[in-house]
Amino acid sequence: MQNFKKLEVWQKSHLLTLSVYRATTGYPNSERFGLISQIRRAAASIPANIAEGCGRGANAQLRQFLHIAAGSANELIYFLMLSRDLGFLVPKHAETLDRAANDVKQMLRRLIQSVEATLGSALREGAAVVSRGSHFHRSTSSGAER
Repeated sequence: MQNFKKLEVWQKSHLLTLSVYRATTGYPNSERFGLISQIRRAAASIPANIAEGCGRGANAQLRQFLHIAAGSANELIYFLMLSRDLGFLVPKHAETLDRAANDVKQMLRRLIQSVEATLGSALREGAAVVSRGSHFHRSTSSGAER
């Protein structure tokens, strides 16, 4: 388990979420249960999934939640584009938020790669220990042991 608040990607995604909440206050009231809800949920899902993954204790579970966070970042990027195209966000503001969301997505990608490298290393070490300490039985196609 690690303290998610110390991760730079969590810090940046939290700030991005705050910015998205502020930006959507000017959306039309008719979008309250539509785009406003969806864009805010996508933004908040990023730091929330990072936090949940850090609390799980196993790197495999952390990786799973980081992938979910990355998916939410992609979803947010789309909703920002939609907001811009609908005229709810001025292009300059949409561009700033889009850049921040893409930065978070890249940070998540690098963190996922790091976690996967750690998992791969642990699996290789575990396989080496098992191969030195056990005898393997090969199965034929019929399932009978040799």
